Amino acid sequence: MHAGETLKSFRNRHKITVRQVESASERIAEAKRDKRFRISNSWLAQLENSSAEPGICKLFSLSVIYNTPFCDLVRLYDVDISEIEKYRTIAEPEKTQLLEKQMVDVSGTLKLETDKTALVRNAAVNHPEQTPAADGCYGYIGMSDLTMYPLIRPGSYVCIDTTQTKLQSGGWRNEYERPIYFVEMRGGFACSWCEVDAGHLLIIPHHSSPQTIRRLAYPREAEIVGRVTSFNTRCVE
Repeated sequence: MHAGETLKSFRNRHKITVRQVESASERIAEAKRDKRFRISNSWLAQLENSSAEPGICKLFSLSVIYNTPFCDLVRLYDVDISEIEKYRTIAEPEKTQLLEKQMVDVSGTLKLETDKTALVRNAAVNHPEQTPAADGCYGYIGMSDLTMYPLIRPGSYVCIDTTQTKLQSGGWRNEYERPIYFVEMRGGFACSWCEVDAGHLLIIPHHSSPQTIRRLAYPREAEIVGRVTSFNTRCVE
């Protein structure tokens, strides 16, 4: 069943004729003072019997007349508003982004591929031992982010404890004990060791990484999201 047929079923369910739809849409168009919201009976008949797609104004009128959520009607034309976050990373793979309610599979098969490091809130995973606390979140290490390589490889997911935002200044015995933090910067994110020096936050890469230390005004240009408590990392490139 194509979208037009589904729209017809909505109209039939409400026992409304195409002329009644036309009259109702005329009232909507008049109220909005915009004729784009008007739906003629001939146009509606054509829409219901073809694969044509309506504009957003006419779809708005149909949503009102059929008492059906606008997003449900848009979905008939393969446009799912809930997928905006997912496709934003596909449209701009070079950009580090904040992702909301992203489904994450930390078993090694990524449901999201992006070149840069991202923050993933309210995530669902299949590894309970790698699930953050209720006030925690996940970070995704971008495919071009070598900051903590080879300890944390690109394409890894990290669990973040957002209650631990104060830097630990010492007390570790080796690189595995040294706290790693997830940092939000202007226009991006970083996952690294951190130090504060003269009002600046130092983004310190792994000593085997080709990345250099970044120095940002703190907290004006950088903010600690939280401490990384666990991570999964690839064994091979």
